[in-house]
Amino acid sequence: MKGYLGKVLKVNLTTGEIADEAIPDNVYENLLSGIGLGAYYLYKNIPADADPLGPDNILGFTSGMLVGTGSLVTGRWMAVCKSPLTGGWGDANCGGDFAPAIKACGYDAIFFRGISPEPVFLQVDDQGARLCDASHLWGKDAIETEDILRKECRVKLAPKVAAIGPAGEKKSLISGIVNDGGRIAARSGVGAVMGSKLLKAVVLAGKQRTKIHDPAGMKAYSKEVGAKFKQASMPGFLKGFAFPFLGWATSKVKSASATDGLMSVMMNKTYGTIAVNTMGLPNGDSPVKNWGGSVKDFPMRKYRKLNPDRILDRKIENYSCYSCTIACGDTCDISDLGDGKVQHAHKPEYENCCSLGTNLLINDLDAIFLMSESLNRAGMDSISAGTTLAYAIECFENGVLTEEDTGGLQLRWGDADAASELLEMMIQREGIGDLLADGVKVAAEKIGKGSESFAIHCGGQEPGMHDPKLDPMLGVHFSADPTPGRHTIGAGIYYNMMNLWKEVTWAPKVTKYPKSQEYIPSDEEALKSVALSCYKMLNDACGGCFFALIAGLDHWNLFRMLNDTTGWGLSGDEYMAIGRRIQTLRQMFSVKHGVEPKDAIMTGRVMGEPPLRTGNLKGITLPIEEMVSLHWKHFGWNEKTGLPEQEIVADLEERALVQ
Repeated sequence: MKGYLGKVLKVNLTTGEIADEAIPDNVYENLLSGIGLGAYYLYKNIPADADPLGPDNILGFTSGMLVGTGSLVTGRWMAVCKSPLTGGWGDANCGGDFAPAIKACGYDAIFFRGISPEPVFLQVDDQGARLCDASHLWGKDAIETEDILRKECRVKLAPKVAAIGPAGEKKSLISGIVNDGGRIAARSGVGAVMGSKLLKAVVLAGKQRTKIHDPAGMKAYSKEVGAKFKQASMPGFLKGFAFPFLGWATSKVKSASATDGLMSVMMNKTYGTIAVNTMGLPNGDSPVKNWGGSVKDFPMRKYRKLNPDRILDRKIENYSCYSCTIACGDTCDISDLGDGKVQHAHKPEYENCCSLGTNLLINDLDAIFLMSESLNRAGMDSISAGTTLAYAIECFENGVLTEEDTGGLQLRWGDADAASELLEMMIQREGIGDLLADGVKVAAEKIGKGSESFAIHCGGQEPGMHDPKLDPMLGVHFSADPTPGRHTIGAGIYYNMMNLWKEVTWAPKVTKYPKSQEYIPSDEEALKSVALSCYKMLNDACGGCFFALIAGLDHWNLFRMLNDTTGWGLSGDEYMAIGRRIQTLRQMFSVKHGVEPKDAIMTGRVMGEPPLRTGNLKGITLPIEEMVSLHWKHFGWNEKTGLPEQEIVADLEERALVQ
C-alpha cells in the first residue's frame, strides 16, 4: 500500500459503536482515495430513500492519496454526504491542517452514521478512538470550539479540530464545517448533516506516517516545484489600483490561447483570491445586484473601496495550508471593528467580497470584514449567504417581503447595516432569518409570489461568484457537475492554463482561437469540459489544491506525483480514466437518490435569460442546454437525461465498484 492506509474508521453515533473497516486495494487502484473513496463508500452504504438529515445519511471526512507523501500543495480534505441542499451527491473541500491529521491517525477517511442522543465529539489519538461529551461546547462558535478542544484534548501533540458553529447546530442547509480558525468546508450543506447527528467536532492527534514508492523521486520533484513557485512573484509596480484596468483590458480581448499557469501562482502568492475584487467588474466576471446588474450599477467610484490593497493594509501575517508553498492566506487585524472582542481574522476572500459586497452593492469594507468573520464563526457558506441576502433585498424591493415580514428591517441595496442584521438573523434562525437560512430555493418555494425569478441557484445550490456569460465552460460545470453551482471544477481560462493535452491524448490542444468559439456548442469544447472534470476529480482524490492545479502540468504534475507515490507507472490517459470513474460514480449517486440531472441546469439570469442590458456581458444568452448535452455525451452519459449509459455502469460493476 503506497499512499494510502487501506482502512477507514466507521462510527455509529446512535449506538456508540466504533470500528475499523478494511477497504480493498481494488478501490484505491480504481478510484484513489479522497473523493473517490468517499463516492465508493457512500454509494454502497446510503439507502436511496435516506433522509439527508436522518440517521441513514453518512457524513465522511476524507483525506487524499498525496496527503502526507512529501508532495507540495496537497493538504486538502473533503466532507462528503448526501446533500440536504440538493438531495444528491454532496461534498465540500477545505484546506488548513486537518487533512494530514486523518492519515496520521491511521485512516484514509472517517465515516459517521446515525444520530447521537446527546452532543458529542470524536477524539482519536494514541489511546484510540472514542466519543466524548460535547454538551459544554454546544452553542459555541466554531473557532471558540476549536480553541477549547485544542487545549482540552492536548496530550503530547496539539490536536487538529474540525467543528460546526451555530449554523450547523441549527441545521441551516447552507452551513459548513470549520477548521484552522475559520477555514470552511462550506458547500452542499455538510454542516447541517453534522449538526443533525449532534456531532459537534472531530479531534485528531496521530503519529502514523504514509509510505510511498519513491521518496527520493518525490523529494526531487517537490524541490523543483517549490523552486518554481518561490520564483513566481508579482512585479512591485503592479498594485491593486491597476486591477480594474486589467479587467477592462481583458474585456477587449477577442481571442484566447494557451497561457502559463504560473501567473496564477504569482497572483495568489501576493493577494490570494482578492486580486479579483475589482478586476471582475469591468469585464463582467463579478455578479452585481443579484446577477441582474453590471458595473453601471456599481461603478469604480464605489467598487474601488474593495481594492485588495486596502484589505492587506490590515494584514498581520501570511500563512499557508499544510504542505503549501503558495501561501495565499493572511490574518488581519480587526480589533478596531465591531465591539473589539475579535482581535484578528482571516481576510475576506473574493467570494466573500463579491457575495457580500458587489452583489449587494455594498462597498463598506469594514462591514464585509465583520460579516465574513460572523460567517466563519457560525460555519455558514458565504456564497450561499450573500446570494440569499440579495434574494431577500430584491423581494423587499418588489413588495414580496414587507417590513411586517422582516420585523421592521428595511432591506435596501447598498445598506451594510441592514444586510449585517439580516445575516445574524439567518445564522440564529430568528424571524425572517429562519426562512432564509436554508438558501434561496427553499425560501422561494415557501415565499412564492413570483419570487422564484429572484432565486439564483443551480439545482438548489447558489453558484460561485463568477459569471459564465464571460466564460461559458464555467456554466457547463455549474449545471452538469453532481455538486451544481461549483466554480472550482473548471472554466475555459483554466483549461488554457493546464496544458493537459501534453499528457492526455484525447484532450484538445489549444492554439490561438477566437473567444466567440467558446459560445458555440461543439464536440471540442465538450471534450475540454470533460477533461477538466476528470482532472479535478483526480485532484480531489489526491488532496490537491485548485490553485496548484491551474498552474498546469508544466509546473505541478499530478500524474508524476501519483506515480512517485504508488509506483503504478500509469499514463495520463489511465489516470484520467480514474477521474472519469469518480465523476460517473458521483453522478450515479445523485441519480440513485432521485435527482434528475437536467434539473440542476442554472436558473435564468445566470445563463442570460433575460439578457443583461448593460455592461460587458449585455445581450448574451448562453445555449447552456446544448452545451451540457454535449458534455454528458462525451462522458458516456445519455445526452438527453444525463444518466450514465449502461456500458459505463457495467464497467464499474466489473471492477467491483458498484453492486
